[in-house]
Amino acid sequence: MQNNGSNNGSHNGLDKASRLPGFYKLSVEERRELLRHRADLSDQDLETLDGGGLDTAAADRIVENVVGIYALPLGLGLNFRVNGRDVLVPMAVEEPSVIAAASNAARMVREGGGFVAEADDPVMTAQIEIVDIADPEASVARLEAAAGELIDLAHATLPRLVDRGGGAREIEVRAHPRRVVVHVHVDCRNAMGANMVNTVAEALAARVAELAGGRSGLRILTNLCDRRCVRVKARVPASALGTAELDGAAVRDGIVAASLFAEDDPYRAATHNKGIMNGVDAVVIATGNDWRGVEAGAHAFAAQSGRYRPLATWRAEAGDLVGALEMPMALGTVGGTLQAHAGARLAQKLLGAADASTLGMIVACAGLASNLAALRALAGEGIQRGHMALHRRATSPTGHRVVGDRS
Repeated sequence: MQNNGSNNGSHNGLDKASRLPGFYKLSVEERRELLRHRADLSDQDLETLDGGGLDTAAADRIVENVVGIYALPLGLGLNFRVNGRDVLVPMAVEEPSVIAAASNAARMVREGGGFVAEADDPVMTAQIEIVDIADPEASVARLEAAAGELIDLAHATLPRLVDRGGGAREIEVRAHPRRVVVHVHVDCRNAMGANMVNTVAEALAARVAELAGGRSGLRILTNLCDRRCVRVKARVPASALGTAELDGAAVRDGIVAASLFAEDDPYRAATHNKGIMNGVDAVVIATGNDWRGVEAGAHAFAAQSGRYRPLATWRAEAGDLVGALEMPMALGTVGGTLQAHAGARLAQKLLGAADASTLGMIVACAGLASNLAALRALAGEGIQRGHMALHRRATSPTGHRVVGDRS
């Protein structure tokens, strides 16, 4: 089942908030005051922006051996329009130019109507490994015949999830030369789902081993959540792509050529995908989600064919530039870090994404925007010019602003 997000997520007063020309020219205080009115922020929300939403006492409850807090800059990706709705995109990242570039690219996509996105149901997969099997084919047959029993056992393990409309959806059995692996596909609703599927794997392991006639080995989720993908498309008029040196059609063709290079060459594809993850990771971190799991799933998905491929591709179509991205996206809008991290809760409030699927689509749009920005720079002025200007600002003692369209 696919979800395009058209009826998902609270608008939260943000419907006309993502296009904020000149936002980068304002002082931090002026940006916050504007944001207070646009996003209906409270005094407590503004205090959260000051302190990052996490103190040492809270950090000590989240991880071990705490000695302090490590901070990252939090900025806003602007100009994003996703499935007809404007969204402000909080991004936590230390690398200069990421937020500015994504915002600029989102403005170009906006000229073509904005991003169009869809998401699979939020299904995560538990893996149960069975080893020391004498007859793998017979084991597979017995396990497949017992699928209904195993689903019932999974539901008994997670009754609250079932009450919310989630639960086990399918049992899949895969035979390898030295082991049989059972996949339990679980709809986790608005949770990322790691703890849920790990609980299912542990609960089913003994019965699965008994049915298979072997011994249970590893039992844990897989981060290659290829049943929980998001897909994004963007159309950009060629006229929006032009630079001081090149007209829009030339830049469009350069972006297409760069996409084809990534499709042909895994070394280029790795850097192509890194550009996508610049945007993805920044939003995943800001919203208190597991960026390492998202990274692992993305790169495994890129290599599923046996050759590492780009997650996004670009083509010329009817004179325009058209991009498409598909990748796994395991995120949550409940539980996890959100319970302890006020900054993550505020970031999700700014996004107005009430469910995990909508959040995943917005995150993927940030990834596609970052990819577009990088390829346009490569096809036009070169990646160093804009990036290094902002890098110099970040590392200079004065930190003077850089002139340019960063809104």
